[in-house]
Amino acid sequence: MGLLSLAIWLPIAFGTLLLAVGRDENAGVVRAIALVGAVASFLVTIPVITGFDGSTAAMQYAEKLDWVPRFNIHYALGVDGLSMWFVPLTAFITVIVVIAAWQVIEQRVASYMGAFLILSGLMVGVFTAMDGLLFYVFFEATLIPMYIIIGVWGGPKRVYAAFKFFLYTLLGSLLMLVALVYLYAKSGGSFDILAWHKLPLPMSTQALLFFAFFAAFSVKVPMWPVHTWLPDAHVEAPTGGSVVLAAIMLKLGAYGFLRFSLPIAPDASREYAWVIIALSLIAVLYIGLVALVQQDMKKLVAYSSIAHMGFVTLGFFMLNTLGVEGAIVQMISHGFVSGAMFLCIGVLYDRVHSREIASYGGVANTMPRFAAFAVLFAMANCGLPGTAGFVGEWMVILGAVKYNFWIAFLASTTLVFGAAYTLWMVKRVYFGEVANDHVRELQDINGREFLMLGLLAAAVLAMGLYPKPFTDVMNVSVAELLKHVAASKLN
Repeated sequence: MGLLSLAIWLPIAFGTLLLAVGRDENAGVVRAIALVGAVASFLVTIPVITGFDGSTAAMQYAEKLDWVPRFNIHYALGVDGLSMWFVPLTAFITVIVVIAAWQVIEQRVASYMGAFLILSGLMVGVFTAMDGLLFYVFFEATLIPMYIIIGVWGGPKRVYAAFKFFLYTLLGSLLMLVALVYLYAKSGGSFDILAWHKLPLPMSTQALLFFAFFAAFSVKVPMWPVHTWLPDAHVEAPTGGSVVLAAIMLKLGAYGFLRFSLPIAPDASREYAWVIIALSLIAVLYIGLVALVQQDMKKLVAYSSIAHMGFVTLGFFMLNTLGVEGAIVQMISHGFVSGAMFLCIGVLYDRVHSREIASYGGVANTMPRFAAFAVLFAMANCGLPGTAGFVGEWMVILGAVKYNFWIAFLASTTLVFGAAYTLWMVKRVYFGEVANDHVRELQDINGREFLMLGLLAAAVLAMGLYPKPFTDVMNVSVAELLKHVAASKLN
């Protein structure tokens, strides 16, 4: 078993163990097992970073075993510069989620922790699968733990939100399954994703495949106008569910564009890039305005996530190096920043049991340590230079300038809107006079909360001040992808 298999199956094994033996009367032991499982799963991913060779676009840490030999289906794994960072990111966020739930979740603790560990392994599977059917199995399987997390531990409308999340994302994926089966037949009975990249497909076929993949991945991102499931899911999900949903699950759809849409349908990707760019700009502009009028903190950050993910899809389809690299960096930084924002809202909700902005005011007076973290993450959400939130957005805007000045101009308005809605929330929640007795009685963060916010703050600052390790890894893979897309045009 290689490193990638360990990264997938170790958290799944720990999660299954918790589901099998965990009882609420042994909650302390359950939490300890969950933490050991999450930390061990993260440690397994560190050699993936340290041993990665950024000078090649070839798949690394590759594994290939027969799965269903009769139909030429393989258990095939590998990572390149497009996917490598998402493996440790997924494991890292899972550690944070386990720490965040330590004292908060008191019922069905084993099921809660087990669901997140299993989900972690399945998401790593999506980022590493090199067989089309294996990718589809992992891609769809991630819905089940998240559906349970929202439906069991969520808010008052959790069942509605869980069903909406499940149906939207499942229906979008059915067309992708049709596309995968077509590619299997067209390639002579192979589910090898890299072999599909080399198929000489006519433009009409590429267009159909492009929109089949678009149906699956646009819902998952989510892009406007199929984004409406996300605010409901975020508002009703428990804090850990919101963190994983924003930090990792939205990236599964964006990653799909990189691994399937662009290399398999390169001509169609160029032909219909304007569709994605238009929808991305609507997400950046319109959703930014929608975020401005939100009264619920979770909804505000949820809409903020849609706007930031609009930057990702915009960067991909401008088809230049700065745009694509900036979009991947934005995916990673958004994982840290959005996860931290939802954790901060969770810290307040655990104390006051309200997500309404009007329920707070002057929190910095009673929780100064917490307010320092919260304002740092808010600044990163605005795209402040020196934080992770700035790097990807700046690269995408530079890529947009090379593509079309007016698109860059419209895209850059997200920095204005992002600052407006984020600072509006920060001013009303954290600053000013203490607004009410609930705020006056607040206790500052404890050691556990300081640890989880401190880890994320370190990641946000490290990536913002020194992004070179992140960009160096993806340079060659992005160049190879864009070369492939451009070469098809010559043929």
